[in-house]
Amino acid sequence: MALRPMRVDWVATPPPGAYPHRRLGAPPRPYAGPPSYPVPPRWGFPLLAWRWPTSVATDDERPADEVDRVQRLARTASHALGLAALTSLWAAGSEIWRYALLLLSRYGALSETTVGVSDAMVVASAVVAVVAGALGLVFTLLWLRRARNAAALASGHAPPRSETEVLVGLVVPGVNLVVPGSVLAELEHAALRQPPDVRPRPSRLLRWWWGLWAAAALFAAFTTAWSFRSNVQAMADGVLLHAVADLLAAAVAVLTAVVVRRITTLLLPVDPAALRRMRVVGLKDAPPPALRPFRASGSPR
Repeated sequence: MALRPMRVDWVATPPPGAYPHRRLGAPPRPYAGPPSYPVPPRWGFPLLAWRWPTSVATDDERPADEVDRVQRLARTASHALGLAALTSLWAAGSEIWRYALLLLSRYGALSETTVGVSDAMVVASAVVAVVAGALGLVFTLLWLRRARNAAALASGHAPPRSETEVLVGLVVPGVNLVVPGSVLAELEHAALRQPPDVRPRPSRLLRWWWGLWAAAALFAAFTTAWSFRSNVQAMADGVLLHAVADLLAAAVAVLTAVVVRRITTLLLPVDPAALRRMRVVGLKDAPPPALRPFRASGSPR
C-alpha cells in the first residue's frame, strides 16, 4: 500500500480577544469620512517649509580638542608678541631721538616744544611697551601650558616638570635664564614624538632663541643698574642702553612668535596631502630574483 502525502491548508486566525466581538445581526457601520479632531493634532509634521538639514555641527559648534586650543592660543600669542615687538621698536626710536637731541643740545638750546614732545614719546612708548610685553607674556604662558598638555597626549608620556616647577623657573631671577630654554627643549622633544629616555636636543632655532633670551635679560638688568648713576655722561649713555634694550626686546618677541608657531606646527597632525609620494627607482646590491627556467605553454602568466 503506497502512502500519499497529506494535504494541509494553513489558516491564520487572530488570537481570541484581539478584536471586539460584533453582535450578530448588527449591520456594519457605513464609512463616515476621515476622522475629525476638536483641536489640531500635534503629532503631525511642523508647519515649516522644507530646508537643508541643520543638525550637522559646524566647525564652530564642534567641541575643540587640545590641538585646536593650542593652535588658537598660538595665533593669539603671536599677535600679542607682534604688538610687543612694534611697541618696543617705537620705544627704541623714541630713545634714539632723545639721544639725537642730546647731541644737538651741545651746539645750542633746544625749543621747549621739541623737548616736551620727545619726553612724552619716551614715557608713552615705555608704558605701552611694558603693557604689550606683559600681555604677550601672559598669552605665551597660556600657550605653553596648553602645548605641554597636547604634547603629553601626543607622545603618551607625562611632562618631566610640573606646572609649579615651570612657573617658579620662569619667575625667579637668575633661574629664568636657564629654565625657559629647558622647558621649550622638552616641549619640542615631546612634539617630535621622541622617546622619553632620550635626552632632548634643542634645534638651532631654539638655541638661537635661548641665547637671545638670556642676552636680553642680562642686558636689561645691566641697563636697570646703570640707570642709578647720576652724572650727566652716565645719563646720556643710559639713553643708548635703553634703546639697545628695547631693540633686544623686539627681537626676543619676534623670535618667540616664530618658536611658538614652529612647535604648534609640530603638534598638528600630519596632512596626507603634504606628504611626498616615493617610488622605487632602482635596487643596489640586491640578490637577483629566482627565475623559472622555462614556462609551459599553458601556464598562466
